[in-house]
Amino acid sequence: MHAGRMLAGRAVVLLSLAWSTHRSLAIPKIAECGLSCSQGFACKSRVNRNIFNSFCRPPPSSVSPSVLEALTLSTAMKCAPHDGCSLLLRVRASLVLHESLRGLEACSVNLDTQETQCQSVRVSRASRRRQVGWQLQVHFDCFEVSVAQSLYVTLRTIPHFCGVQLDQQYHVEDCGHEDVAGNVPVCFAGKFSYWADRSRKVILVQVPEVPGAPDYYVRLCLKWFTCNDVGVPVRVTGNRMSRTVSLPYSQELPCLCLEGWFATPDAVRMQACPFEDETEALWDAIRYHPGDRALSWEPACPVSGHVSLCWRPGPGALCHHLEHSGRPAHGRVQYPLVDTQPRLCLKFSTSRGSWVRCPFQEGHFQAWKMTVQPAASRGHLRVTFFSPSAAHFQVHLCHQRKTWPPACRPGPRATTLAPASVSRSDFVTDLAVAFVDIPTEEACVPNTCVQGWRTDVTFSAPHQLCDLRCSEFPPKGLGPQGCGRS
Repeated sequence: MHAGRMLAGRAVVLLSLAWSTHRSLAIPKIAECGLSCSQGFACKSRVNRNIFNSFCRPPPSSVSPSVLEALTLSTAMKCAPHDGCSLLLRVRASLVLHESLRGLEACSVNLDTQETQCQSVRVSRASRRRQVGWQLQVHFDCFEVSVAQSLYVTLRTIPHFCGVQLDQQYHVEDCGHEDVAGNVPVCFAGKFSYWADRSRKVILVQVPEVPGAPDYYVRLCLKWFTCNDVGVPVRVTGNRMSRTVSLPYSQELPCLCLEGWFATPDAVRMQACPFEDETEALWDAIRYHPGDRALSWEPACPVSGHVSLCWRPGPGALCHHLEHSGRPAHGRVQYPLVDTQPRLCLKFSTSRGSWVRCPFQEGHFQAWKMTVQPAASRGHLRVTFFSPSAAHFQVHLCHQRKTWPPACRPGPRATTLAPASVSRSDFVTDLAVAFVDIPTEEACVPNTCVQGWRTDVTFSAPHQLCDLRCSEFPPKGLGPQGCGRS
C-alpha cells in the first residue's frame, strides 16, 4: 500500500541526546599500595614481567578455563600532604588452585602508548600442595595510571596455559569526575574560565597562569566519539602578556566544546561545553533536494533515537504521525519523493521537550490544492485537485472519533485530466489536473472529513475538509471554491 495513504496514530518518538551525564561514584583513597592474597596462602609478588609467560602452552586435561573465576577492575587514589593525589588501578582476581599452577600474572596495556605494566604473584610449593582446589583471591593495587587513560587488562595463569585467560577493557576516570577534579593536580592546575559573547558569536577563554608551566593550547571542537577540531588550536606561550583567547563560532550547538591542555606529552585535556543544554539548532538542519524531491536531516551533534514525518491540519494543530516514516536518528536521515506541502513536517522529541519543523511553510515551494463544489450529477460533490504539474490523487472519507486516528476508508481514485482538457480557473492560479465525484449522502455527514492524498509520491500530507455544510454550497458555476470547515 502506498505510504502516502497510510495514516496512523500519534507519533511516539523517543529521542535521547548522547551527551547526557550521570552521577559519578566516589573513588577510595589508600595509604599504601601493595599485594595481598587470601588468608592462609603464602604468596610472593614480582613487578617485572617474565617474557616467557607471553607464550602459552597446552593445558593439562585436568585444567579448565574456569579455574580463572573473576577479574574486577577499579580506580583508587594514593594521596600525599600538599602534593595532591595520584591514581592507581586496583585488580581483583580469583582462581581455583590447581597442582600445575604456580601463580597469577596481571598485565595492563595503555591503549594510547602501548606501554605495558605487569605484576605477578607466586604461591609457594608447600601452599600449592596443601590447598589444591581452594579458591585463591589476589588483590593487586600498584598499577600506576593517569587521568582518562584507556587500558586493556589481561589475567593469566603461571605458567600461561592456552585458552586460560581473562581480558577486560577499562577507562580511568577523567577530570569530569568530582573526586579526580578536586584531588589530582593535573586537573585543577590546568583549569580555564570562559565567557560566551553571543552577540559577536565568540567565546573568550581565560588561560590559567601557572608559574613555570609549559605553553598552553586551547581550541573549539565538536564532541562526537572524539572531539573534532573546529578551526585551528591556539597556542598561548608562557611569556604572553594577555592570557585571554577569542574563539569565533558559527552555531550554538550542545556538542560545541572548549578544550584546553598544557603542551606536554599525554597532557590531560580540560573540557567545557558552553551550550550543552541548547538543542534548538539541531532541528533546523533540514535540507530539501529538488532534483530527487528528497528531504533530509543531518544533526550536527550525536543523537540517539528516532525522528518521523507528520502533518498538521492547520496552524498550531497537533502534528499527526505519518505511518512508516519513523527513522533511527544515529546520523543522516533521508526521505525520498516527498510532497512539498506546507502541512508536511518533521517531528523530534527529547526528554527536554518536543519540536516540530515544517520546512515547506516558508519559501517558494509549489503545492497542490483541493476544492469541493456541487457536481454535474445530482446528489454528488466534485472534489477537484489543482497542481502546477501533473500529479495523481485519491480521496479518503474519514469519520472523526473521540480518540485519534479517525476511521478512514479509501474512496475512488481521482480521474486525471488529459493535458488538452486541463483548464485554468479564474480563482486558482494552478491548473485543475484531476477530479473525483463522491456521494453527498456520504460526505455531508456530521463528524466526517474529506481527505485528499497525493499518490505519486512516497510521503505526502493531506488536504482535509471536515463537517461540510452542503446546504451552503454556492450555485453551480461560481468557480472551484473550497467549502466546509478545514
